[in-house]
Amino acid sequence: MTKRTGFLLLTLLLARTNGWSQAAPPKYTSYVNTFIGTAPLTDPKILGYKLPDGWRSWAGLTFPGSSLPNAMVQLSPMTEYGSGAGYEYEDNIIYSFTHTNKGHWNLCNIPVLPMSNPTAPFKSKFSHQQESASPGYYQVYLEDYDVNVSLTSTLRCGFHKYEYKNETDRQILFDLAKSNNRISEWHIEQAGDFAVKGYQRAGGNIYFYAVLNNKIGQLEKKAESTHDGYAIVHLADGNKGPVEMKIGLSFVSTENARQNLEQEIGQHSFDDIRQEATDKWEKLLSAVDIKGGTEKQRTMFYSCLYRSFLWPALRSDINGEFTDAKGKVVKADFNYYTEPSLWDTYRNKDVLLGLISPQVTLDVIKSMKDVGDKTGFIPTFFHGDHGTSSIAGAYLRGIDNFDIKGTYATLLRNANEANGARPFVKEYIAKGYISDPDVANPHVETKAKAGVSKTLEYSYDDYSLAQIAKKLGDTANYRILMARSKNYKNMFDPSTRFMRGRLENGEWIKNFNPQYPYYEYMYREANAWQVSFFAPHDMPGLIKLYGGPKPFESKLDSLFTVPWNPNYIARNVETMIGQYCHGNQPDHEAPFAYYFINKPEKSQKIIDTILNSLYGVGDDGIALCGMDDAGEMSAWYVFSAAGLYTFSATDPEYLVTVPLFDEVKWRTSTNRILTITHQGKGRKMTAIKVNGKPIKGYFVPHDLFKNGGKIEVVTK
Repeated sequence: MTKRTGFLLLTLLLARTNGWSQAAPPKYTSYVNTFIGTAPLTDPKILGYKLPDGWRSWAGLTFPGSSLPNAMVQLSPMTEYGSGAGYEYEDNIIYSFTHTNKGHWNLCNIPVLPMSNPTAPFKSKFSHQQESASPGYYQVYLEDYDVNVSLTSTLRCGFHKYEYKNETDRQILFDLAKSNNRISEWHIEQAGDFAVKGYQRAGGNIYFYAVLNNKIGQLEKKAESTHDGYAIVHLADGNKGPVEMKIGLSFVSTENARQNLEQEIGQHSFDDIRQEATDKWEKLLSAVDIKGGTEKQRTMFYSCLYRSFLWPALRSDINGEFTDAKGKVVKADFNYYTEPSLWDTYRNKDVLLGLISPQVTLDVIKSMKDVGDKTGFIPTFFHGDHGTSSIAGAYLRGIDNFDIKGTYATLLRNANEANGARPFVKEYIAKGYISDPDVANPHVETKAKAGVSKTLEYSYDDYSLAQIAKKLGDTANYRILMARSKNYKNMFDPSTRFMRGRLENGEWIKNFNPQYPYYEYMYREANAWQVSFFAPHDMPGLIKLYGGPKPFESKLDSLFTVPWNPNYIARNVETMIGQYCHGNQPDHEAPFAYYFINKPEKSQKIIDTILNSLYGVGDDGIALCGMDDAGEMSAWYVFSAAGLYTFSATDPEYLVTVPLFDEVKWRTSTNRILTITHQGKGRKMTAIKVNGKPIKGYFVPHDLFKNGGKIEVVTK
C-alpha cells in the first residue's frame, strides 16, 4: 500500500465514521494532500548544509486545516505558537484550533480547544494515525481529552464538531491571549444561553460570534485581556451526542460576525457545510484536468494547485463592510482582500489566480487601489514594488474592469516619490542604482540597503509600469520608464560577471564574495549567483552583458554546478542545485534562462530535477524544498508541470516547457478549453505546434486562454 493510498483510505474511513458520505467520491480533491509542506526538511544533501542544533528549516510552512478558496477563515490545528503556520508535522501536541492562517509567522487568531476534565497547561496529545484532512475538512482525535474533533468552514465561518467520550464536564477553551501575532487586548462575553462573542486585538480587531447546540453552564474568565489569561466555556450536562459550535468571524464587529454566521451557515448541518466545501474545491480544481503522469505527480499537482488558492484572504463581510487601511469601517461594491505576498507571488501565482478566479483578481486589484487611495501608495510586500507587475499582468490579460487611470496614477507615485512604496527611490532615479556601504567583514545579518536586489527589481517594476503607460498612450512616461528598466545593467560588474554592489561614488564594493548569502546587504535573501540572471524583461540585454550566448551559457552552467559551501548558512536560503536556490524565490526564473540561448533541453533537465526531486520529499513524502510563501512555490510547480511558465509575469505570454503529463486541459474563465499535449517519449523538445502549426520561438500568447486552442509539445 502506498502512503497516498493509505492516506485516502484513512480519510474515507474516518469520514464514514463521522457520518459523512456522498454518492460519488470526489475526483480532484481526492488527489489533494493538505499535509504536504507541514513536515520539516532535514536532508543536508538537499538543504545544502547541516541544520544547526535547534534549527528547523523554513521549508513548507503550510497548514492542513479547513479553508475555502481565498477565504477569511482558515481553521487549522496549532501545535506550536510562533511557528510559520502553527502546525508542524513532527509534533504530537495540539494546543488549539485557530481560525486564520497564511504560513508567515502571523495570524492564527481565535484559538479554541475542546477539553474534558482538564488540568493546566491546556493541550492534548494526538497521533497521525487518528488524523485526516481534505480540502475543506480536518479531523483529529485528542487523546488526553477523549474528544474526536471535526472541522469544516465557509468563507467567513468555522464549523466545529466535538464528539466527547465523557458526557460530563465538557469544556471549550478560548485561549484568546494567544496567536502568532502579539495580542494587546482580548474580550469574551456570553450572548444568551447558547452563544459567546468577543474579539482579539492584534493591530486591528478580529471579532467572533460563536453559537453552540448545547446550553452554556458557565463562562469562566481568568485575567481577561492579559497575556496570561484565558476563558473556558463550561457546557451544561444532560445533552448527548456531538457538540457543535458554529463561529463567524469579522474584521469589523461582533454584529457582523453574527450576520456572517447566520447567512453562511444558519441551520445547515455539519455535513451540508462540508459537502459545500468539497464541491467548491472540486469546481476550482477541475479548471485543470490532467492525464498521465505518476500517482505522486498527480498528487503533487493538485496539492500545489490547492495551495495556490489559499491567499490572499477575504476581509469584507457578507454585508459588504470592511475595515480599510486607515482603520475606518467602509462599504464598497467589491470584496475586499488582503494584498498578495507580492515579493513572491507576482512571479506566477498572481497570474494563476487570474486565470482561474478572475473575479477575485479583479477585487484584489480594487482592494490594492483602495489602500492606495487612503495612503497615497499601492501596497508592496516585504521588498520590491511588484504590485505593479501583478496589476499590469492582469490588465494586459484582459482583467480591466477597474479604474485603470486612477490605479496607474498611484503606481506612478510608487515609482517616483520618496518615503513611499520604494525605499531609496530618489537615489535609484538619480544614479540609476542603489548603493551599499563597503563593510569590512559582512555577515548574513549585516543590514544595509540590499541595493543590488532593489535595483534589479525596480528595473523590472519600471518595465511593468511602462507597459501600462504604453497601453494608455502615455508616451512620455513610457519612454522614461523603459529607459529606467535598463538600470539593472548598472549593477553588472564585467570583471567578475556578477551583479555586484556599488558604493555611493560608483565604485564596486571591495569585500565581495559571490557565494556568500545576505539578508539585506547588497542582496535580499540571496547571494550574487542567485540574482545575476534576473532580467526577465530584457534577457537579450542580459545575455549581451555576459558577452553573448556562449559566455552566458558557461556562466549559467556554473550556477547549477559550482558546489554550495555548507558553511554558508542562511535559514531560508536553502535547497541547492549548485549555487541555484529553489528554496527561496529570488532566482526562480533562472532554470528557464537556457531558452534564451536556444538550449531548452538544458532548462528542461533542471526543471525536471526540481519537479521530481524537490517537492514531496522526506521520510513521509510530504516535505517541500522551501517555504511555500503563500503559494508561490506551489504555483511554480503547477505551471512548470503543466508545460507553461510565466517567465515575465507582466507580459501576456507563456514560455512553453515539456509537461509532466500526457495531456493538460485548462478550462478557461471564458469556458473555452486550452489543451496541451506531450507527443513523444523523451524530454528533449523538438517542436511546438499551436493549433496544428509549428511556431517560431518558445512563447505562446495569452489569447489561447481567452479563445481556447491546442498546444502540442513534441519531444524525442
